Amino acid sequence: MLSIKVATDHLPSTIKAIESKWNQIIPNRPFEYGFLDESFDRQYRAEDRFGNLFFYFAILAIFISCLGLLGLASYSTIQRTKEIGIRKVLGASVPYIINLLSVQFLKLVIIAFFIASPIAWLFMSKWLRDFAYRTTLTWWMFLLAGIAAIIIAFGTVSFQAIKAAIANPVKSLRTE
Repeated sequence: MLSIKVATDHLPSTIKAIESKWNQIIPNRPFEYGFLDESFDRQYRAEDRFGNLFFYFAILAIFISCLGLLGLASYSTIQRTKEIGIRKVLGASVPYIINLLSVQFLKLVIIAFFIASPIAWLFMSKWLRDFAYRTTLTWWMFLLAGIAAIIIAFGTVSFQAIKAAIANPVKSLRTE
């Protein structure tokens, strides 16, 4: 194997000249050539595909978790319908009821963030060690991911909480 730096002005004629010199020096071996940028492109194309695949699976996982969270919030709201009706009759405001229903889910998301962040840091740092040029993982990246998770969870849960908070309390207390 031989590495040669060439100018790209007259590339076909340069390759022919290198090939003729190769055939003079080593006539028993065929002349095969490639370009370094194409070699690097082939090496990192797999990483690029892995990144895209990981991104799509992450979006799918977020969507499925939001559906599960929405179902759990719906179930919790149905279980607490009478409690919400009594609180509304006694004068509870809509933001208070939204806070009442959302806090328990947000606590779980925060606990999950504190468990997942060190694990994610460990796996990402091991993955990044394999690259010649690597970036460093900083704390604000994980904080940003945690804030995004809290916002997504709050948006998902608040949909059901708002629906329960603006419902007529008479309908929920009618059976008593």
